[in-house]
Amino acid sequence: MFRNSNIVIKNKRATFDYEITDRFVAGIQLYGTEIKSIRDGKAGLTDTYSTFINNELWVKNMHISTYFFGTYNNHDVRRDRKLLLNKRELTKLLRATKETGFTIIPTKLFINEKGLAKLEIGLAKGKKNYDKRQSLKEKEDKRAMDREFKK
Repeated sequence: MFRNSNIVIKNKRATFDYEITDRFVAGIQLYGTEIKSIRDGKAGLTDTYSTFINNELWVKNMHISTYFFGTYNNHDVRRDRKLLLNKRELTKLLRATKETGFTIIPTKLFINEKGLAKLEIGLAKGKKNYDKRQSLKEKEDKRAMDREFKK
């Protein structure tokens, strides 16, 4: 039923603003109208971040639009949602975020082959302005090389 799901919502600013060192795939605790909106592609990851509250990982400020056919049971658009990881991954992330400069950034929201919503999170360190300029230069050089190769 969900085999060819092509719902992939990316956080394009994440790789530009942060250097991602490690990636994890986490489940999300959602309401029924939230998963229906995600399957419609009506979600966004801009300005989204993750934080620990009582040794549980929560994603904050993730935008999932209200479901059109939802009634009074519709969800809040930017509510906090719990991420589902195993204990070993949680302790690794908690230990890494206590180090200076590391944060947890959601990079991609997708529907897996079983029809469940998954969130790819990355353990990231912020880039400086000169690092961002270097990333833009590399991207531009790659684009120019591809243009030359196609000729």
